[in-house]
Amino acid sequence: MRHTEFWRRMEEALGAGYAEVWASQYVLADLGGRTATEALADGYSAKEVWEAVWAARELPANLR
Repeated sequence: MRHTEFWRRMEEALGAGYAEVWASQYVLADLGGRTATEALADGYSAKEVWEAVWAARELPANLR
């Protein structure tokens, strides 16, 4: 998954105005206590980060 796909999914799931805010503020235990933005900057793959977001937000299976 590319970063552009990750951000498209984030906007689809959370809304265009909220996706970046949530990604920079919500700490995810599955990513070692990092936010999604920090995890991407630290070298986690977009797929790993999306899976952590998907689980934390308890999103429907069709968004996985």
